[in-house]
Amino acid sequence: MNKLALPIAILALVAAVASFFFSMTTTELVYVDVNKLLDGYKRTSIEKAAFDKKAATMKANVDSLIADWQKDLKGYEKERSSMTKKEITLKQQLLSTKQQQLSNYQQAVQKQLQEEDQKMTQTVINDINDFVKEYGKKHKHTIIFGATGSGTIMYGETTADLTETILTALNAEFEGNLNR
Repeated sequence: MNKLALPIAILALVAAVASFFFSMTTTELVYVDVNKLLDGYKRTSIEKAAFDKKAATMKANVDSLIADWQKDLKGYEKERSSMTKKEITLKQQLLSTKQQQLSNYQQAVQKQLQEEDQKMTQTVINDINDFVKEYGKKHKHTIIFGATGSGTIMYGETTADLTETILTALNAEFEGNLNR
């Protein structure tokens, strides 16, 4: 009985190992270049164009306010010699207050633009992440790595690169949603 137990145990072990390997998915490791997805995704360019337009409008508004302040300053410099000390003091205070308000407004605009840029970028990234997740499930990929150029994937064979495939499908889905 003892002589039969060892071959049966070995046979069971071989069967277990074989069934383990056969039951595993045959999906190879794949990756996408996140930067290429961001750059090539059509929604990115649409969102960026809308953001750039808004940023240009806000910058033009700030530039206009700066031009008005500079005009007031030049006017003050021309009229200063004919002003009383009290008028000079009042005008300097007014110009200083206006300059401070302008500086505060500029900072607020810059902060708002940074927040909106981050929000827009995060919306696009969320779109891409959601799509890649569904793509991975649909095509039975166990893992899809994201290469970002910061060292997460140092090398990958081009056959493992799904960037163009996913980018094409992502843009097709986005265009389909636009046409609804």
